[in-house]
Amino acid sequence: MSEEKHIIWSDRNLDYEDWKSNEEFSHPEMSEDERIKCFYEGVNDFLDDERANLDIQLPREIIIVADLGLWNGRKSGYKMIDSGNIRDCLYSDCDTNEWYVDTKGDMRCIASHHDGTNHYLYRAIKGNATDAQVERLQNLIYSGRATRADITRVTERLGDKIGAVYGWSFPQANKSKAQVR
Repeated sequence: MSEEKHIIWSDRNLDYEDWKSNEEFSHPEMSEDERIKCFYEGVNDFLDDERANLDIQLPREIIIVADLGLWNGRKSGYKMIDSGNIRDCLYSDCDTNEWYVDTKGDMRCIASHHDGTNHYLYRAIKGNATDAQVERLQNLIYSGRATRADITRVTERLGDKIGAVYGWSFPQANKSKAQVR
């Protein structure tokens, strides 16, 4: 059973051949190469639209927790989006990408390239997180030892903010006993 995804934008299963007849009808004066170029420019315009939709400024940075598929195996890593704006999550240098929010309310991306597939988790740094806590989390991620509890202690999900734009809702995150008290 596959996990339900609320897709923000994807070009993972995009095939020009599926759209070729539509492009030929819409642009009969163009050569095949021109139609292909126009098609992919249109796809990128849709990505720009999603960036405009998700121009949401957060009070702190966003951390990308990465599981990277490299030529020499899988590696863990992270990247900080210092702007703290959700729109800045929608950039990649990979060949195909799919940004989505999962059933836990986490923004994620599957990004494929010539060496493999990367999996990204985007989380906002909590307002009360100290620099030492963020640095500890970064070290745990980089060493491949970060647990879900480590990540949620210092960060919060982005899905609720994204869901407000698209009309999606997600179950409330489980509160730990310490938070309930």
